[in-house]
Amino acid sequence: MTFLAVGINYNTAPVSIRERLAFPADRLQSALQDLWQVKEINEAAILSTCNRTEFYCTTTGNQQVLIDWVARNKDINPTDFTPYLYSYTDKLVCRHLFRVACGLDSMILGEPQILGQMKTAYQAASDAGTLGKRLGKLFQHTFTAAKKVRTDTAIGSSPVSVAFAAVQLAQQIFDKLSEQTALLIGAGETIELAARHLSQQGIGRIIIANRTYDKAHTLAMQFNGYAIDLSELPNHLAEADIVISSTASQLPILGKGRVESALKKRKNKPMFMVDLAVPRDIEAEVEQLRDVYLYTVDDLQHTITQNMNSRRLAAEQAEEIIDTQVDYFLAWLRAQSAQSTIRDYRSQAEQARDEVLQKALASLKNGVSAEEALNRLAHSLTNKLIHTPSTQIRTAAENERHDLIIAAREIFKLPNSTKITNKIERL
Repeated sequence: MTFLAVGINYNTAPVSIRERLAFPADRLQSALQDLWQVKEINEAAILSTCNRTEFYCTTTGNQQVLIDWVARNKDINPTDFTPYLYSYTDKLVCRHLFRVACGLDSMILGEPQILGQMKTAYQAASDAGTLGKRLGKLFQHTFTAAKKVRTDTAIGSSPVSVAFAAVQLAQQIFDKLSEQTALLIGAGETIELAARHLSQQGIGRIIIANRTYDKAHTLAMQFNGYAIDLSELPNHLAEADIVISSTASQLPILGKGRVESALKKRKNKPMFMVDLAVPRDIEAEVEQLRDVYLYTVDDLQHTITQNMNSRRLAAEQAEEIIDTQVDYFLAWLRAQSAQSTIRDYRSQAEQARDEVLQKALASLKNGVSAEEALNRLAHSLTNKLIHTPSTQIRTAAENERHDLIIAAREIFKLPNSTKITNKIERL
C-alpha cells in the first residue's frame, strides 16, 4: 500500500489549466466517491482551491491511475494537463502535506487560509466515506504539525500583503474595530482582501464605493456591507473612521478640501486613511490635515519587506519542525505493520489464560483449596506462555540463529548477558 499525491498549483500551471481541474464544493463529494470506486484506490481526498488542486490517496497503483481518472472525470485529454503535474509518494507525501498546511508552499509564504482549506478537504472526504485509518491519520498529523509551526514560529504573525498590513495598522490605531466604520473605495482584489480582513477582525460597518455600482454591491453583499456609487462619496465620507482606497483612476478621487469638509462634520474626530493606489487616489496634501493619519503603499511596503524577511526566517524553523513531525508519523506508520502480530500474540495469550482459568474453576468446584487452585493456575499459565518462545529460542540456538536470540532478549527485556555476547562474538 502506497501513499500517493498528485496535483497542480500556481507554480506549475496557468489559471486556464487550474480552473479546468478545479472541483466546486457541491461536486466534491460525488467526485470523491467516484474516485474511491477505482479498483486500485483504497482511500482518497481532494484539496481544491483557486491556487491548487491536489489528490491524496493510498493505492496499490501509481500516478497513472489518478491521471486516467481525472481525464475521465473532467473529460480532458491527459496530454492537456500532465505536463503541469507533480507527484509524491510515501515519505514525500507526508512532507508535502505538512508544508502545504503550514503555508510554506503558498503564493504568500505562511498564509493561514490554506490550513482551513485543508481541514475542509479532510471533512469532505470524511463525509464522503473515502478516508481510512492511514490517510485519516496523516491528515490529523498534518493539522498537529501545522499547529506546532504556528505556535512555535512567527510564520504567520506579520502581514505580507498591503491589504493585511493596512488592516493591522488600523487595529493599532483603534482600540475596537467593532465600533468603527470602514469606507473602501474600489472593488478589485486588493479591496476585496481588505474587506475580508476587516470582516474577520470584527469591523462594525463596511461601505464600498465604486464607479460600477453593481460590482460594489456584489462585493458588499459578501461582508454584510453597504454599496454606494462613487458619485455618492461626498455624502458618506464623514461616516468613515477608516478609508482604504485602491482604484485604477488616473486622477485623485479625494482632495484636501473634500476631506477637510468631512472632518468638520465629524467634529474633528480622527480619520485613518490608506491609499493603496498607484497613481494616488488621495491627494498628498491631505496628510497636512491635523486629524488625518494618511499612509501610502510605500509606507506599508517597508513593513511588508521586513515582515517577509521575518517569515523566511520562521520558515527555516518550520522546516525543522516538519522534519521531526514526518519522522513521528513514519514511526507510527511502521508500527502498523506489527499490529497483526501483536493481535495474534494477544489472542494466543488470552486463549491460554482462558484454558487454565477453566481448570482452576473446576478444581475449586471439586473441593481443592483456593490457595492450591491459584498456585496451579499460576504454574500452568507460566508454562503455557513460555513454552512456545522457549522452544523457538532453543531451536534458534541449534541452528546458530544468534540474531534471533539477541532479538528475543530485546523483546522480553532480559538483562544483558556478557557470557552470551562473548560466545556469539567468538562464533
